[in-house]
This record gives sequence, structure tokens and C-alpha cells, in this order.
Amino acid sequence: MSEPGSGGNVIAALCSFFIPGLGQLVQGRVIRALFWFILGVIIWVVTLGMFGWIVNLLACIDAAKFKSKK
Repeated sequence: MSEPGSGGNVIAALCSFFIPGLGQLVQGRVIRALFWFILGVIIWVVTLGMFGWIVNLLACIDAAKFKSKK
């Protein structure tokens, strides 16, 4: 999971599509995962789901573009 578009990043992006932050958690980025999850819950609850999908898509993009520093 080191290059954007790699198989691991695609799986992480799919995970984040269903649960914001899950893909970041799969990649080992716990703080970023908590950020996306909490933001997703807040937006889903406040807007009653009308704009929550945007957070899911942004979390997907973040997981897909992740580049490891190794």
C-alpha cells in the first residue's frame, strides 16, 4: 500500500466508501481514520444524510491517494 492507485489503496478506498475512515484504518493511519469517522458521523446526523455521502467520497479519495513514506 505505498503508491496511489495500488491494489491496497483501492481496497482502502472501497472500505472508506462504506464507512468513512475505515480505509485509513486499514492503511494504519489511526488519527486520520478517527477524523474521517467523526466528521462523517457529525455530517450524517446534522444534515440527516443529505450531505453525508460527500464525506464518504472525500474519505475514499484520501485513502486512494495515500502514498507511504517508506
